[in-house]
Amino acid sequence: MNNPFFEAWQTPFGMPPFQDIQDDHFSDAFARGFSDHMAEIEAIANNPAPASFANTLVAFEASGQLLTKTADVFFNLVSTDTNKTLQVIEEAVSVQASNHNSNIFNHAGLFQRIKTLFNAQASLALQPDQQLLLETIYNDFVRGGAELEPGARQQTREINEQLAALETRFGHNVLAETNDFELVLTSRDELRGLPESVLTAAANEAEARGHPSGSYAFSISRSSFTPFMQFADNRPLRQTLFEAYTRCGDLGNAADNNPIAVEIAALRHRRAKIKGFESHAHYMLEDRMAGHPGKVHQLLDQIWQPAQNKAQQEAADLQARIRQEGQNFELMPWDWWYYTEKIRSERFDLNETDIKPYFALEQVRNGAFEVARALFGIEFRPAPELPTYHPDVQSYEVIDADGTLIGIFLTDYFMRPSKRGGAWMSQFRGQSHLDSNIRPIIVNCCNFPKASPCLLGLDEVATLFHELGHGLHGLLSQVRYPSQAGTNVKQDFVELPSQIFEHWATEPEVLRRYAHHYETGEVIPDNLIEKILAASTFNQGFQTSEYLAAAYLDMAWHEQPIDALSDVNALENTEMARIGLPSTIVPRYKSTYFQHIFSGDDYSAGYYAYIWAEVLDADGFEAFKEHGLFDPATAQSFRKNILERGGSKDPMALYRAFRGRDPAVQALLASRGLDDAAAVR
Repeated sequence: MNNPFFEAWQTPFGMPPFQDIQDDHFSDAFARGFSDHMAEIEAIANNPAPASFANTLVAFEASGQLLTKTADVFFNLVSTDTNKTLQVIEEAVSVQASNHNSNIFNHAGLFQRIKTLFNAQASLALQPDQQLLLETIYNDFVRGGAELEPGARQQTREINEQLAALETRFGHNVLAETNDFELVLTSRDELRGLPESVLTAAANEAEARGHPSGSYAFSISRSSFTPFMQFADNRPLRQTLFEAYTRCGDLGNAADNNPIAVEIAALRHRRAKIKGFESHAHYMLEDRMAGHPGKVHQLLDQIWQPAQNKAQQEAADLQARIRQEGQNFELMPWDWWYYTEKIRSERFDLNETDIKPYFALEQVRNGAFEVARALFGIEFRPAPELPTYHPDVQSYEVIDADGTLIGIFLTDYFMRPSKRGGAWMSQFRGQSHLDSNIRPIIVNCCNFPKASPCLLGLDEVATLFHELGHGLHGLLSQVRYPSQAGTNVKQDFVELPSQIFEHWATEPEVLRRYAHHYETGEVIPDNLIEKILAASTFNQGFQTSEYLAAAYLDMAWHEQPIDALSDVNALENTEMARIGLPSTIVPRYKSTYFQHIFSGDDYSAGYYAYIWAEVLDADGFEAFKEHGLFDPATAQSFRKNILERGGSKDPMALYRAFRGRDPAVQALLASRGLDDAAAVR
């Protein structure tokens, strides 16, 4: 059987030939990819010539191309359009990849050559990106265990192998639980309060799940869960859906993630101890901007009390609204969204049903593209002829102001059972110009309900802009080395481009460009824009508190001594009591479905990165407000100093080059409406 991964792709722009790729191709492609890569590693390590930057580090960067080519396609597909066959392959490959990486980062011969260069770096006359590459690769080997004793290296290898299997299973369990749960309703009384756009999406979901006409299905995917919680008048049903959402992976069934979360955290702690670190949090943060858990807590604590002050006032307002209706029950978590929506409508004369008709998906997407054009001079040209992996995917050629091709951009916006929850940016090919100019192929994925028209709420509008911000980071990258391209930056810097791009979504000048009524074409009226802006900091006490609670929970899992990592509920309850989280608010993610921290290592002890980056993005956006939303010089500086540089320079140095100074937290507090709350002690 011909395997497309063993051939040069003759498709336009080197796109993966999705129509020719079958599930069975991946196992063979990975097997050869691992083998070829290890042969390349041996060749570098055994090169009889003295170690040089070119024959060691550049050769290391250029190695493993078949493996990368295979993995880029495979892991995108298991995230967006998985099936049982791909999941079985993923479970095997995750362990194989762990062993493969252990073999590389514990290769004594290769490390000796890298160490020789590291020790001689003063005499190498390296350029800044080369210097950082040398430091990063050397540190990756040291952190990977290259200098450990043989017994400790073997222990680390075994732990990595176990973690790879457990983290993969954790994600599969969350997907299974998300797909298995459904709240199917048929009576009008059960559906009372739900807007027509929500009902349309629920009817489409019911049809997709095989239910008869007249049925409406709601799931624990956020795009289904949130509008139900906002609008459904039926309080017991809100409680049912809320409890299903917060018990995902916590039902004592085959998909229960409680023992998996405990085992993952314990293994990470044990691995950190072997490597000489106090905890997994200390190990992970050594390689991030924060540097140390104390710095993370310092930031979280600085925001926590202002958020609590505001949340307490919000809770009092909600309780008063309940009493106003003549009800005598106490505010519960499943009431928060519902009564918040009522107060928003009354206080600002604003509700989602007024907003959504101006935010049809296609218009929002085009609006985000227009912001990118106005800032950076780039154009997104539809390219429907390009191969894609699913009918929902749309393709674009991204063209620079001078007419040159920047790369290919794919959008995959709709939810489906074969797709994991959430929203993310990924790549089918990363940018580099090591030997030739490799142009990136970037994808944005969301989970909007598939409806015609697909009308978005403001949170979903922000999500689309957010992911395009990540996409621009990948597309506009201009670096030599693949490992420094695009979003390959320190974890607590990666959210800066995405979060700063969100700011343009609700700027009045921008809204008038793209927010047009999907039926009449009417431009969003000024009075509605004023209401959106007036309500922009509404409910931020709640939103900030639920986010920070999850960030604290993440740190608790990864700072605790190993004997404290035995009971999920006990750990959660202890940490939430320590920070004083009100009973009316739960963490944005509870442990058993906290995929950021348990489906992989990247965001473990790193969920704080969103608020860390928000300090940067809020402060950075002030530069655009000072000089103009589309000021060419400011936009060019952001492109040149942030988006194009990837991980080729220290992130704080990049930020200073753009902003001219270090960031300050005041802009973040103001943007969330917490600056006044900060003064209330």
